[in-house]
Amino acid sequence: MAQSNSLLRAQIHFVEDRLSLIHIPLECYSKYLAPVLQLLHPSHAIPLETYDNRNNSTLPWANQHPFLNVSITPNECSVVCSKALAQEYFAPIGSQKLKGPGPNGDFATISPEDFVVVSVEGEGLDAGQRVLELTSPLAMAGISIFFITTYFSDYILVPVKSRSQVIRALEARGFAFEKSAEAYVNVAAHHRNASSTSSFEVTQPTTPPPKTISELQVRTFALLRRRNIILKVHRDIRLIQCAGRRDGLGRHSSQELELQIGLTKCLIHPPRFLSLTLVESEPPSLLLEKSVLRNFGSDDVLLGSKDDYLIPITLNLAPLPFEATGIVCGVAGKLVGGSDGGGSGPVMHPVEMSYLSTARAGTVMVDESDLERAIEALNAGEFGLDVT
Repeated sequence: MAQSNSLLRAQIHFVEDRLSLIHIPLECYSKYLAPVLQLLHPSHAIPLETYDNRNNSTLPWANQHPFLNVSITPNECSVVCSKALAQEYFAPIGSQKLKGPGPNGDFATISPEDFVVVSVEGEGLDAGQRVLELTSPLAMAGISIFFITTYFSDYILVPVKSRSQVIRALEARGFAFEKSAEAYVNVAAHHRNASSTSSFEVTQPTTPPPKTISELQVRTFALLRRRNIILKVHRDIRLIQCAGRRDGLGRHSSQELELQIGLTKCLIHPPRFLSLTLVESEPPSLLLEKSVLRNFGSDDVLLGSKDDYLIPITLNLAPLPFEATGIVCGVAGKLVGGSDGGGSGPVMHPVEMSYLSTARAGTVMVDESDLERAIEALNAGEFGLDVT
């Protein structure tokens, strides 16, 4: 697969904040609506001088988090926010430490692991190629991750304790670490094709690591089949990838207010699917159902095509052990890499995809026109998955 010049120039860097991952069962979402809304309506304004000494005004609401993701899917509500906010907003309601997969009563669970996020800059690159190129060395090294595709960038959550392992894995693959900017530049990408990602927390592998991506895929899909993981296609959910406008965020801009009000409406009356990502340096990035666009007022509020639809394919990963790795890598390899995932059989034409990790599930998103080919690819091979 040929790589674009943009991909060769892609950089990544760590976002310096300790993050918590929160799982909220859908049936008790209403109990946690208040803290979720607090994340969108911060009560403590952050002075701009904290970041760049420009003046004493405050950052727009959308840029007050180093990293924040709120996702509502058919499987769960999932929140990634700073550890401090997780303890301040969510813990008092009765959340318990996340000790393993499975039901946990009526309360949210907060991950025992602290996470750090890796920002992957590369607007305009093919999302599937980014997933494969950047994350295959992490999956091959046994590092479990969460991957979030957004409108402007991609983000990879890794356990804080795995940070040095992430650096070694990327450097071994040819990404050069620029210490002054904590960024990686893929200096060896001229000589490679795309590769992959993974799924949960870091532990030492109990079996020897795979030697090839093909072997990793076989192991991953064999595990999924043993645990009876199936892919569920939500044909009736049509998603739009969009974002706030770069020139629409200001302290009191009408577009910023419309965006905030629209998101608040979506969270109070949650749709079947929504994902919001906020960072300091970019406008909000959204993945939402076409049916909720009316919540955002004028057509000028959101950037992006309103006519290109993505169909979500979800995997309920709750039955898997937290140390499971290579999930996204295996899925992306079958779609973008054109592999059948079983080590034999025909190489299929690549299907472009993006990915959203949540606390206990994963969602693959493909263009509506590519859905049937995606289903065929995921079901192909000896270890193909059942699709419903």
